[in-house]
Amino acid sequence: MFALADANSFYVSCETLFQPGLRRKPVVVLSNNDGCVIARNAAAKKYVAMGQPWFQIRHASFPEKIYAFSSNYALYHSMSQRLMSGLEEMAPRVEQYSIDEMFLDLTGINNCIHFEDFGRQLRAHILQNTGLTIGVGCGPSKTLAKSAQWASKEWPQFGGVLALTPDNPRRTEKLLSLQPVEEIWGVGRRIAKRLNVLGIKTALELAHTHPAFIRKNFSVVLERTVRELNGEACIPLDEMPAAKQQIVCSRSFGQRVTEYNEMREAICHYAERAAEKLRAERQYCRHVSVFIRTSPFTPGAIHYGNVAGEKLTLATQDTRDIIALAMRLLDRIWLDGHRYMKAGILLDDFTPSGVTQLSLFSEEQPRNDSSALMAVLDGINQSRLGQVWFAGRGINPQWKMKRKMLSPAWTTRWSDIPVAMVR
Repeated sequence: MFALADANSFYVSCETLFQPGLRRKPVVVLSNNDGCVIARNAAAKKYVAMGQPWFQIRHASFPEKIYAFSSNYALYHSMSQRLMSGLEEMAPRVEQYSIDEMFLDLTGINNCIHFEDFGRQLRAHILQNTGLTIGVGCGPSKTLAKSAQWASKEWPQFGGVLALTPDNPRRTEKLLSLQPVEEIWGVGRRIAKRLNVLGIKTALELAHTHPAFIRKNFSVVLERTVRELNGEACIPLDEMPAAKQQIVCSRSFGQRVTEYNEMREAICHYAERAAEKLRAERQYCRHVSVFIRTSPFTPGAIHYGNVAGEKLTLATQDTRDIIALAMRLLDRIWLDGHRYMKAGILLDDFTPSGVTQLSLFSEEQPRNDSSALMAVLDGINQSRLGQVWFAGRGINPQWKMKRKMLSPAWTTRWSDIPVAMVR
């Protein structure tokens, strides 16, 4: 048996956790540069659609005030770590699926406690330790656990916990008959439309379809979903996620970039962040790419986008090497006269070791004490006692991401820690 624990409206819950006066009011969280809605609570769903641009909402008239927040990634990451730590305390084997979702192995749990009682214990434990509310779905396969978790949120009478067990097939069939096929884990809108054409509109109808037919007309992945809906566990728990194959650092600018020096600062900043992520993965990269582009929707402007990449002679995780190469790549693709909206850097071709066979005729040599210097750099920046960065990224750039409605860093900055008044 598997369980899936998922935080309710995670981004919004993180915001309202430290501002309890907003919990019953419409609250939304916006994307980068305060662009569009990426999260909303139940009160906001009556007025705001997912993905709706903020400029349409900002001046609109609603029966209630809509409270909006810029994306506070530091807060969300911190609360995610607390959430996952709390779930790990309750199960011997787990797999983090996303920032607010985790699969748990429930093998043998029913010898001590009923699955739904265990789910309620999970909810109480997380609520007490983090203040977040989660939904819990249990099933003999990951897909059924996901469906149960979807139902636990869809119908309040379940109290946020639902278990689909092999000894109660009627409950499983009833749920699947009410679940639209597009709500099944791993079935997107495009596949759902094709299934609807064939008359398959619910999860139960898909479960009753012959796996060989699905494999022939769709894919082995969807066939696996069909088997999972029938209680056959085809997707094992992945306790050790595969190493990343590439790292991308990219952001849309808070305002259009027209000056070369501003673009150099942005690329330097992204290269720093990418190198930091690379070292966290304990990998070395052998290829770097840089891309820049303008907005394709600007009236009367010529759209321009380009990318340049180059293979490194020596595999590296040194920020200095990555920045130096990124600057050379930028020089190849930069064109004056454009208003750039986005840029980024991509690292790939990873190796777990920095050992490289040197060319007999190459004059390039590895940097001395590179690993020790990068360890000191990361140690300072992760200590939260100070920060060290390369001068090339500037001090207070104008291009940085626009976040005018950013909430305090409640959990990661001493000056922002909430103050409790006792009377």
